[in-house]
Amino acid sequence: MNNHLLSINNLKTHFNTDGGVVKAVNGVSFNLKNGETLGIVGESGSGKSMLAMSIMGLIPSPPGQIEGEIKFKGTDLVQLHESNYRKIRGNDIAMIFQEPMTSLNPILTIGKQITEVYKYHQKLSPKKAKEKAIEMLRLVGIPKPEDRFNDFPHLLSGGMRQRVMIAIALACNPELLIADEPTTALDVTIQAQVLELMEDLKKDFNTSLIMISHDFGVVSKVADRILIMYAGKVVEYARKKDVFTNPSHPYTEGLLQSIPNISTPIDHLKTIPGTVPHPQNFPEGCPFHPRCKDVMPICTEKRPILKNIDQETQVSCWKY
Repeated sequence: MNNHLLSINNLKTHFNTDGGVVKAVNGVSFNLKNGETLGIVGESGSGKSMLAMSIMGLIPSPPGQIEGEIKFKGTDLVQLHESNYRKIRGNDIAMIFQEPMTSLNPILTIGKQITEVYKYHQKLSPKKAKEKAIEMLRLVGIPKPEDRFNDFPHLLSGGMRQRVMIAIALACNPELLIADEPTTALDVTIQAQVLELMEDLKKDFNTSLIMISHDFGVVSKVADRILIMYAGKVVEYARKKDVFTNPSHPYTEGLLQSIPNISTPIDHLKTIPGTVPHPQNFPEGCPFHPRCKDVMPICTEKRPILKNIDQETQVSCWKY
């Protein structure tokens, strides 16, 4: 029996612009099991957030265009009419966006923003929606939720706003939760609290989780498997322990080596030379080859495909 909650096959998200085609997501494939947590890691510009927005059906068309399959419980979301997609978005699949201050509506109270979810998806009365919203605020650790219900977002700290975003995302008990950089701009103490909260709620609600981050430290705390993205493609997809103990792709190695270590002098920090290529101008061959320490002649000519190097690991690299 197939226990995959989400199956993505050769997903491409392109934007037609005056300057040419921007290939934000360029042929991504992976599966997510029921109850599994997948960490997606990569530098800014790798396509992580665009992948999340594609799954949520939030790519504007035009100029955006999606090809491939996004199968959720066997239904290809790419083929769904927008009216049917809206029934799934926020109800079965929910997302915690990157910056809560810009994601929350500044002119609506947090109570109003949570109750809207219940009214739209569960058709609850205003009284019942308020009761459930207050209970959800209590569940995510908001003190005095009855009072905070009538607060506007600017009255809350960054950590509290992020908890409100989690409450909104989990309001309808979704089967899949996507968290896009949920701890950005939070201090390390609040980061730890938010991650612990998400882990506890994931277990309580039996929710599958996709955690998007550029921070391996964040992903290491929650992920079962890790997917490494570069230039809109998957370069490595493996179990967490294999990524950290035996990284296969040179890009993964570079990311891990660039993590600061308390015993490493600051002037000895390793970096990956160069930058992520613009999605409108990928190099020929492997898109990582201009920055790769293991580059070979074939890397500059042909693009490698994602292939299994063992039962648990897939890598896109000519080394294999």
